[in-house]
Amino acid sequence: MASISDTRYPPSYYAASANNPLQAPALEGDQETEVCVIGAGYTGLSTALHLLEQGHDVTVVEAARVGWGASGRNGGQIVNSYSRDIDVIERTAGARVATELGAMAFEGGRIIRELIDRYDIQCDLKQGGIFAALNSRQMEELTRQKALWERYGYKQLQLLDGDGIRDKVATQRYVGGLLDQGSGHIHPLNLALGEARAVQKLGGRIYEQSEVIAIERGVRPVVRTAHGQIRARVLVIAGNAYLGGLVPELKAKSMPCGTQMIATEPLPDTLAASLIPGGECVEDCNYLLDYYRLSADRRLLYGGGVVYGARDPADIDRLIRPKMLRTFPQLDGVNIEYRWTGNFLMTLSRLPQVGRLGNNILYSQGCSGHGVTYTHLAGRILSEAIGGNTRRFDAFASLRHYPFPGGHLLQAPFSALGAWYYTLRDRLGL
Repeated sequence: MASISDTRYPPSYYAASANNPLQAPALEGDQETEVCVIGAGYTGLSTALHLLEQGHDVTVVEAARVGWGASGRNGGQIVNSYSRDIDVIERTAGARVATELGAMAFEGGRIIRELIDRYDIQCDLKQGGIFAALNSRQMEELTRQKALWERYGYKQLQLLDGDGIRDKVATQRYVGGLLDQGSGHIHPLNLALGEARAVQKLGGRIYEQSEVIAIERGVRPVVRTAHGQIRARVLVIAGNAYLGGLVPELKAKSMPCGTQMIATEPLPDTLAASLIPGGECVEDCNYLLDYYRLSADRRLLYGGGVVYGARDPADIDRLIRPKMLRTFPQLDGVNIEYRWTGNFLMTLSRLPQVGRLGNNILYSQGCSGHGVTYTHLAGRILSEAIGGNTRRFDAFASLRHYPFPGGHLLQAPFSALGAWYYTLRDRLGL
């Protein structure tokens, strides 16, 4: 694993408004467990919770803090399906796999709500989300998306025309949209912290600031940190963008990418209520999309853009504030109080990578920017596979994945070139 030099939470709005921090020690000495999970983000925590609820013995090791990575830095939007939708899966993997994955495409959001209810997690859950179209082509795509999701049994969608979207979002940028009543948003770090407390309540062990430096594969895999080791019957790798080079075969077919967010100062009640009267989260339909929502204390949280190769940009305000003002020019003069960046893991297909390394090491990674819901689903299917029911796990594992052209040296430039092409198409409405 690439060394994480600073294990403190980033200077985000989420870290500043987090519930009481988790109390979890660093790993020391030799231990044994039935299932060891690497990574205390959503994938690892969901896996641990589902296993613990089934009576398994689980230990989670985290290089930094619970939710330190993408799980505690993201836009907080509960968005259904995958980064590439079910129709793409139909074309590339066939009808059988599409039927399996389509049946799971709306499950992640339900899992989140189940966990919030079951463990009384305080994370500012708010219902409803909007996909916003900037041109007629995108509106046509949303019309097709509605028909596609309804074909897979999802019935919580409403198309919005120009007047309808302007009733929902106080901007002139959009020609229409799609309202998803089954979407929503949360405080992502508080969700992760609440899930971690539930893991501990159920008897699971969590070790923070315990970076895995080596994995010894075998009949009983061993996870080694600087000050201890854990021998397990089964190992789950859930490090995603912060796994580094710990597992070379997983690094070869994925690329960390950075995305940025800002949070305004608290807005006056009337101004906040005028921006998004229904309180939904919003994302546009561009390839490099903008996404935003109001926090529980009336801040506008706004994110967008991708930095390929996961470099930290020097001036986040310069990248994101103009995007915010194009959408809401009425916020000119409003102060930005927080800005932060974080990495997500992208695959060439934009679909998650799920599989095994030998018989007793399982992994899930590569949500490609669509991870809040998928990671919670991943935890459930990983736990099912460990329990002996591999049908849904195998459906994801059957997806084919390829390395980026040019290897690691050229993957970021090639991806940036492709993004430039699609961004140009978005601007031209093609």
